[in-house]
Amino acid sequence: MVNSRPLLEVRDLRVYFDVRGERAWPWSRPAVLKAVDGVSFKLYEGETLGVVGESGCGKSTLARAVIGLERASAGEVIWQGRDLTKMDRKVRRETRKEIQMIFQDPLASLNPRMTIGEIIAEPLRAFYPQMPKAKVKDKVRAMMMKVGLLPNVINRYPHEFSGGQCQRVGIARALILGPRLVVCDEPVSALDVSIQAQVINLLKELSQEMGLSLIFIAHDLSVVKHISDRVLVMYLGTAVELGEGRALFERPTHPYTQALMSAVPVPDPEYERNRQAQILHGDLPSPITPPSGCVFRTRCPLADEDCALTRPVLEGSEQHRAACLKVKVKPDR
Repeated sequence: MVNSRPLLEVRDLRVYFDVRGERAWPWSRPAVLKAVDGVSFKLYEGETLGVVGESGCGKSTLARAVIGLERASAGEVIWQGRDLTKMDRKVRRETRKEIQMIFQDPLASLNPRMTIGEIIAEPLRAFYPQMPKAKVKDKVRAMMMKVGLLPNVINRYPHEFSGGQCQRVGIARALILGPRLVVCDEPVSALDVSIQAQVINLLKELSQEMGLSLIFIAHDLSVVKHISDRVLVMYLGTAVELGEGRALFERPTHPYTQALMSAVPVPDPEYERNRQAQILHGDLPSPITPPSGCVFRTRCPLADEDCALTRPVLEGSEQHRAACLKVKVKPDR
C-alpha cells in the first residue's frame, strides 16, 4: 500500500482563526487560534485512517478543512494529484462527488422538513438534475437496503427514527454518489454502545464492499483500533504520532500516545487491578497561546529545556513515526 500513489495527501496543513474577543485594545490585532498547526499525512486507496486525541485537539477542524468546509490558512490538500485548496469553486464542486462526510450528530445533520427518501436523494438531484425520478427512487431504495433500512420507510421523517437509524440515513446520503473517500466526524459518539458496534461494522463492511477510503475521527480508542488500518494521534493542533494500527497500539512511542493507551479499559479484571495508568498532570494549554517548542512539553514527564526550544517533527519509518525529541520509534523486528 505504501508504495502506491496516495489517494489523498495533506501537506503541512494549517487552519487559524482570528479571535477578536481576545484583543487587548480595539485597535490591536486579533489573537490567533491555531486549530490545526502543520499536520501532514497520506491516505491510500481502500485505507482507513483513524484520527484520535482529546477534545479541542483539532480533529474535526482537520476533517472539515480536508473536505473544504473550513478554509485552510496554509498548506496543501492534494486529491489525486490536484491541490483542493487552490481549485476554483466550480472545479471543486465536482470533487464533492468523490469526497463525502458523515457528521457527528445524526438527527441535527438531517433536514427535519424532508423525508428520508428526499434526504438520501438530495445529492443525486444536486449533481444529476436530469436523472429520471424513477431511477432516483430505485437508487435510494437500493442504498437504503445496503445500510440496513427497509424501503417501506422511505416517506417517513427523521424525528420518527432512533439515533442509530438516523445515522444510517446519513451514511446512505454520503454513499449515494459512490464516493472514493468518506470523512467520518465522530459518527458513533452520540450513539449507545450496542448501536455503535452495529454502525462501525456497517462502515467496515461498506468500505470493503465499495472500495472506500475512510478518515475516521473518534475519542474511543477501542473503536479506532477496530476499524483503522493506520492511526494519527493529535495534540493541540499538531500530529504527535502516526503509524499502522497494530504497531501503534502495541508499541506507542510518544508519551501522549502512551497516556491515551493506558486509559483504555482492558476486559481482564486481574490485569486492570495490577496495571498502572499514566496520568497526565496539568491542564490542556490554550491553542491561542500554545507552548513554545514541543506543544506537549507542559504535561510531558520527559520534558527538559531542549523541548522548549525545538519543535519536534514526525520521524521514523513510513509504518510508524513520532514527534518527540526524547524518544525514537523502534524499528519493527
